[in-house]
Amino acid sequence: MIYVFLANGFEEVEALAPVDILRRAGLEVKTVGVGGKVVTGSHGIPVTADLEEKDVTTDDMEMVVLPGGMPGTLNLEKSPIVCASAEYCAKNGLYVAAICAAPSVLGHLGLLEGKNAICFPGFEGELKGASLSEKHVCVDGKTVTAKGMGVAVEFGLTLVSLLLSEDEAQKIRTGIQCMC
Repeated sequence: MIYVFLANGFEEVEALAPVDILRRAGLEVKTVGVGGKVVTGSHGIPVTADLEEKDVTTDDMEMVVLPGGMPGTLNLEKSPIVCASAEYCAKNGLYVAAICAAPSVLGHLGLLEGKNAICFPGFEGELKGASLSEKHVCVDGKTVTAKGMGVAVEFGLTLVSLLLSEDEAQKIRTGIQCMC
């Protein structure tokens, strides 16, 4: 299962574009509401999550995705379940992915130590122990980070290529007329 955590103040495109792309690829994805099932994005768009955070289990966890946005990133970091899920993935060789400001959560948890990573400009100091990448979407082992909303589709396609194949990602890229 791929869990995409949504906390009040999340960046809508950074969350929903990857969810859409992962589901187009036939992957099992659940959105997880932090603090409740209905979560409001940073631009006032309410989203009903598939699950509440208390329903998350590591039994079938394949990947955790953290969208950015403010104050969504801060609210993600306040959740013991979000932090425990990211740490579980890192310690068990599973993918952990974060975009925009959300890589700061991984940095604060010490999960970027010795890795290449990228984030939204201004958050670089929060990527504790990481080497800053110049890539819009940076993959270092099982850690995936991305710069911001403008690369949310590329971020989602990268996740598909890692979980399935580059061919599957290319099929979706072509189907949605993506030039990235």
